[in-house]
Amino acid sequence: MNSKSQIKGVLLLLLTSLIWGISFVSQSVGMESVDAFTFMGIRTLMGATVLLPFIIVRDNITKKNMTKEELTERKANDKKTIKYGIIIGIFLCIATNLQQFAFYYSTAGKIAFITAMYMFFVPLVGLFFKKKVPLSTWLCIAAGVWGLFLLCVNPSEFGKFNKGDILALICALFFCFQILLIERFAPSCDGVKLSCVQFYTSGIITAILMIIFEKPEWKAIKSAAIPLLYSGIMSCGIAYTLQVVGQKYCEATIASLAMCMESVFAVLASAILLHEKLSGREITGCAIMFAAIVTTQLVDIYKSRKQNKL
Repeated sequence: MNSKSQIKGVLLLLLTSLIWGISFVSQSVGMESVDAFTFMGIRTLMGATVLLPFIIVRDNITKKNMTKEELTERKANDKKTIKYGIIIGIFLCIATNLQQFAFYYSTAGKIAFITAMYMFFVPLVGLFFKKKVPLSTWLCIAAGVWGLFLLCVNPSEFGKFNKGDILALICALFFCFQILLIERFAPSCDGVKLSCVQFYTSGIITAILMIIFEKPEWKAIKSAAIPLLYSGIMSCGIAYTLQVVGQKYCEATIASLAMCMESVFAVLASAILLHEKLSGREITGCAIMFAAIVTTQLVDIYKSRKQNKL
């Protein structure tokens, strides 16, 4: 992979992180008007629908210059993309809904940082595939857990986590699987189509849960229009697509480093737009978590480059 392509991937993923970070604010504000399944269902289906016209127009334009063999190959790839998109969409559905329910109990900044723990779940999941985890990674995981403790646990309530913090932590595990699946499937699929299929899968499942467990009202949905529009069009339609495309051009370790900036952008956006304030203890926890995330990725990058020189 050449350096120009990698730079392109990093820039796309940094833009993704910025959009996601701001989206934490829109998700928090939107929850003041509608319930979790309602917000997430509308948001995700909106993101998929935004991509659909682009896909149709692009396919119709390219179809004119394609041979029968190329058209047959594209149909085969589309079937594969649908299959992979459904699998990824199921994990996305679980992760995003857990994250949205976390807003009932916790703040946007805290949820953003805890979600970033997916960085530490990657090597843990690797153990099941008999991949050795270096000592440096385990030290970074220990530091991340310490930072998480400082961020989430009140000293007077030792051992008690906020419900929202626990939901966000479980959400991070499912985001870990979603990222690993994209890394596995994206290179062989059309990135925009893969993104669209995962959204429709997640959105349809969430919409069914919305109808079963909630009573969505048009007035409430209308009052949450701006957060829904930003979260649906920017965070789902654009940012998640940028993630899929960006991971095509970027090595996994560097991609993870770029995407973990989401947490920093979320805390900054929350402070600026929601006037949320973190205590000194919580700020220390944030700093330790972010330092651990960055360190584990930098170690991987260093080792990768060292091996390439041998």
